[in-house]
Amino acid sequence: MFKRNRSPKKTAVVGLELDPSHIAAAEVSVNGSITVTRGAVAPLRPGIVRDGEVADPQALTDALKALFAEHDLPRRVRLGVSNQRIVVRSLDLPPIDDPKALAATVRVEAPDHIPMPMDEAILDFQPLGTVVNPQGQERSRVVVVAVRREMIDRVVGAARDAGLQLEGIDLSAFAMVRAIGETGDDAVLYVNVTGLTNVAVANGSGCLFTRAAAGGLDAMVHTLSERGGLTIDHAREWLKHVGLVRPIEEVEGDEAIVTATRAVLEEGVHQVADSVRNSLNFYRTQEASERVERGVVTGPVVEIPGFIERLAAELRLPLEHAAVEVADDQGSPALLTVAAGLAVEARP
Repeated sequence: MFKRNRSPKKTAVVGLELDPSHIAAAEVSVNGSITVTRGAVAPLRPGIVRDGEVADPQALTDALKALFAEHDLPRRVRLGVSNQRIVVRSLDLPPIDDPKALAATVRVEAPDHIPMPMDEAILDFQPLGTVVNPQGQERSRVVVVAVRREMIDRVVGAARDAGLQLEGIDLSAFAMVRAIGETGDDAVLYVNVTGLTNVAVANGSGCLFTRAAAGGLDAMVHTLSERGGLTIDHAREWLKHVGLVRPIEEVEGDEAIVTATRAVLEEGVHQVADSVRNSLNFYRTQEASERVERGVVTGPVVEIPGFIERLAAELRLPLEHAAVEVADDQGSPALLTVAAGLAVEARP
C-alpha cells in the first residue's frame, strides 16, 4: 500500500512477512483461491524485530539473505509491516468520484484523525466505495493508513541490502484479509496470533480497521521457556501437546511441565482476549464502525488444541480458524497465510 513499483518483469512476487518471531516467504498460485506453491519460514532471534519494528537492520539483512539463498526464492518481494505505531482510520467523506479530488480531500482531512506529525509520516489510503450513513446520506468511505517514515526506511534498507527488489510494502492485516477474507457485506473480525496479536475488521469492500498489540504466541513461548527451563523449540511443542482440551491429569509428560504449560496457555488466552477486546472497543468508537458478530483466527496459535474455542468464549463471539492452502511439503499453512496474502494485490 505504501510503496508500489510497476516493473515490466514477469517474475513471481514473493510475499514476505516480518514477524518478531520469524520471517515467512510465500510464492503462490491463484485459481479461485490462493495456494502456496513454495513456502519458507525461518526463526528470528529475539531483538531483531521488536514489537513489529526492525531493531537490528543488519541482523535482519543477514536472515533474509540466508532464507532466500537456502530456498532459491525469486527476489521480487512485497513486504508486510505491522506494529503498534501504525495508525489506521476509516473516514466517511462527501461523495467524490474523481480520484484526484478524493486524494486531495484525504490529505486535508487525515491530519485531524492521525495522531502523528504529518512531516514524519508516510500516508496512504484505499477507497472502499460509497456507503449510506445512519442519517441516510451517501458518503465516500476510505481507509487511511499512516506509518512513521523512519520505520519504513529501516525495513526498506534491510531488504535492499539483502538483494531483494521491492515490489511494494503493505500492511500485514490487509494481506491477512486478502488471504482468508470473505466477500460478504457483513463486517468480520480477523485475528492473527504470532509474535504480535494483529486484529482487523473487514467486509466485502476491504479492511475497515486494524490494530496490532504485543503479547501474542511468542510471549507464551518465552514465558514457558523461562518457567520450565525449556528451549524455545521445546516450549512451542509443549504448548501444542498440552493444549486446552484434555483434562490436565490425562496429558502425558512431566507433571510439572504439563502444569506450567496449561497455566501459560490459560494466561495467554486472557491476554490475547484482552488485546482483541480492546481493539474492538476502540474500533466501535469510530463514527464509521460496523457491527461485528463473528470472527476468524489464523497464525500458529490455531495449532494449539482448544485455543480458538476458549478465545471465542472469552470474547463471547463465534470464531473459526482459517489458513491458506499449501502444496505438499511447503510448510505450515498457519505460518504462511499472511505471506501468501502479501504475494497478491487483490482477493481471488
